[in-house]
Amino acid sequence: QLQLVESGGGLVQPGGSLRLSCTASGFTLDYYAIGWFRQAPGKEREGVSCISTRDVNIMYADSVKGRFTISRDNAKNTVYLQMNSLNSEDTAVYYCAAERHFCGPNWGSTNMYHYWGQGTQVTVSS
Repeated sequence: QLQLVESGGGLVQPGGSLRLSCTASGFTLDYYAIGWFRQAPGKEREGVSCISTRDVNIMYADSVKGRFTISRDNAKNTVYLQMNSLNSEDTAVYYCAAERHFCGPNWGSTNMYHYWGQGTQVTVSS
């Protein structure tokens, strides 16, 4: 059974950092593009970052460029999202998703991904 599990969320103060993990079971993440998405209350799910299979290309939403970094550890079958300089607007449930494609122009569309994790809550508050 193909499964994605996110972890690493929590409560952090403004300006702080968190590292989210997305670990796969039942398939090899390196063969998939992995997208990170987030959904705040009352808002649509939006793309945050994407890393292509074999790390061919990496994409970021403008709102997180320079603050977030996506990376892979193939030995652990895990993709990470390092989040720095967090602010209240980053508060959301964060999801990872996987599909066998590259991070193309539509990487931020939820329709581009077949497999999804259950999400992890990130709350930025003092």
